[in-house]
Amino acid sequence: MAVVFEKPKSLTDNVLHYCPGCTHGIVHRLVAEVIDELGIEGRTIGIAPVGCSVMAYDYFTVDMVEAAHGRAPAVATGVKRSDPSKIVFTYQGDGDLASIGMCETVHSAARGENITIIFINNAIYGMTGGQMAPTSLPGQVTQTSPYGRNTETQGFPIRVCELLSELDGPAYLERVTVNNVKNVRNAKKAIKKAFQNQIDGKGFSLVEVLSSCPTNWGMTPQKALEWIDEKMIPYYPLGVYRDKDGENNG
Repeated sequence: MAVVFEKPKSLTDNVLHYCPGCTHGIVHRLVAEVIDELGIEGRTIGIAPVGCSVMAYDYFTVDMVEAAHGRAPAVATGVKRSDPSKIVFTYQGDGDLASIGMCETVHSAARGENITIIFINNAIYGMTGGQMAPTSLPGQVTQTSPYGRNTETQGFPIRVCELLSELDGPAYLERVTVNNVKNVRNAKKAIKKAFQNQIDGKGFSLVEVLSSCPTNWGMTPQKALEWIDEKMIPYYPLGVYRDKDGENNG
C-alpha cells in the first residue's frame, strides 16, 4: 500500500506543548518536512531562543542549541562560520526577534550571513502571559495595553520584512501565514526556498509567518485564524520583500 501521509522523520514523537489552536505546530511540521525533502537532517543545526519556541529542541531530531533571549542570529552566525558545511536555522517569535533581539537580527541581515531564520509573528508575547509585543497591532488589547495599543505613546508595530528589505545584505525575505490550506502550502514553499538558499550559499534568508495565539488573543482557535485574515494581513501584507533571484513584490 502506498504511503500518502506520514510524520516527518525530522520531528520527534514528543507531544507538542503549545496551546490548542496555536499554529507553531504547523510551522514545526513544515520545517521538518523541508529538512526531510532536502536530505539535510544529518547536518542541520537549529537555534532555539526564549519564548514559546524555547522547547523546540524537544521536537526536532536535528542537533539543537539553546540561545539567550534574542541572541539566536548571533549564535547561528557563530555556528555557521565555525562549520560552513552545516545548515543552520533559527526559530524565533516576535518578542524575541523584534524586541530584545532586533540588534542581532538587523546586523546578521546586514552582513548577509548565510543562515535561515523562521520568524513567528503572532503580535503578542505568548509565553510570558500576553504582553504587548513590538508587532502588536494599533488598538490591540493585551495585558500591558488593556485599552488597546496607543500609537501616540507606544509607537507603531514593526514590520520586520519591510525593515530588513531596506538593507543590502538579505538574499530572501518573505511573509506568509498558515491559517488555511492554501497558505500552508505557500508557507512551505517559502521555507524550502529559505533553506535551499543556504545550501546554495546565497546568504541571509528570513521567512516571517503570521501565526495565531488564541489563548492570549482571547479567541477560539477558529476565530483566531479568521483574525489573521481580518486584522493581521491588512497590516502585514503577505508576499516576497526581497529575492535576489527574482523581483521584489513588497
